[in-house]
Amino acid sequence: MNFSYYIAKRYAFSKSKNKAINVITAIASAGIIVSAIAMFVVLSVFSGLRTFSLSFVNDLDPDLKVFSTKGKSFLAEDAQIQTLWESGLFQGVSRVIEDRLLFTFKEKQVVAYVKGVDSDYSYVSDYDEKVEYGNWFEYDTNECVVGLGIARMLTLGLFDNEHPFEAVAIKPGEGVIESPEEGFVKKGFYPVGVYYVANEELDDKYIFAEIDEVRKVLSIPHGEITNIELKLAAGVSEKQGLALVNQVFGDSVVVKNKIQLNDGLYRMLNTENFVVYLIFVLVVIMALFTLIGALIMIILEKQPNIRTLFNLGVEQRNLKSIFLYQGLIITIIGSIVGILFGALLVLLQEQFSLILIREGLAYPVEFDLMNVLIVFVSIAVLGYVASYIASARVNRDYLNIPK
Repeated sequence: MNFSYYIAKRYAFSKSKNKAINVITAIASAGIIVSAIAMFVVLSVFSGLRTFSLSFVNDLDPDLKVFSTKGKSFLAEDAQIQTLWESGLFQGVSRVIEDRLLFTFKEKQVVAYVKGVDSDYSYVSDYDEKVEYGNWFEYDTNECVVGLGIARMLTLGLFDNEHPFEAVAIKPGEGVIESPEEGFVKKGFYPVGVYYVANEELDDKYIFAEIDEVRKVLSIPHGEITNIELKLAAGVSEKQGLALVNQVFGDSVVVKNKIQLNDGLYRMLNTENFVVYLIFVLVVIMALFTLIGALIMIILEKQPNIRTLFNLGVEQRNLKSIFLYQGLIITIIGSIVGILFGALLVLLQEQFSLILIREGLAYPVEFDLMNVLIVFVSIAVLGYVASYIASARVNRDYLNIPK
């Protein structure tokens, strides 16, 4: 067994004759345990919030979305769509026309995205399953489904035959406009459903309608669309689907995956997670200052013993290693105990929903082995640095070595 480690283990697990040193060591150990618990729990909470936020993206956004590289719309021929379907790479292929429009209802106005979809859209996204009130629209009609946030802003009721719900778009073309009415295209829609996904941004974003009805208000030529949305079949890689789309449409389109479609959301979540991690690293550093103080006091107390070992021939670097190992033992045991307690709290929340955001919705947490590794490595590395700083006290003056 390593001599320095053997002595360090005896020092770490035996009580000092000095009660003050025992108290300070206990406080340092408790600080490491509490900081490990706090770091692990908070990282688990952010993992849960990340999964909760991205669940809307995973359920509602397509795996791949095709955009035109030249303008808003592009021509998608039936043969090209059929090729995608028959390839077996996709579970769903849907043509989409999407743009921002002004919507009016009872002298109220809101700007939102209108999304015209075909009958295959249900194979790509689960929006039709998120209808909270009413029902999904019938195809080949002017019916529509609106987000809950939009319905609230407009105080919009369903199946209202008395008050028109209209989309207003700028009319494309050239020449002089003689009256305001000539510059706009208006199209009436009939709200039959309200969707709700518990995400404010998405609930305020979309109005779904039949693709040909949206084509009329946006004045997009027959056969042209703004997007194709694709859902990959089970076992098919994103790379395979991307290769086929590029083969069918060439360089006239660009394809984005879920991360690229929501790059702002991913950046925000990653930044928040990193900032919180840095904050708790500072908490751990503050706790380790107590460890440094405890080790220095132990070094001073053990001075006679260390001098004896030095006189017996133990090298100075090995004497330093005693207190380096002792600090690491305290740090590693504290981090393991803290992670175990933190994991217990996270698992209890996952299983029994002890803390609720609202009735029926537990505060999201997620047990992740990566968080275990992050907390353990972070505290172990910082503990090594703190122990090294303290062990530097074992120097020539401490050992009374003449210069």
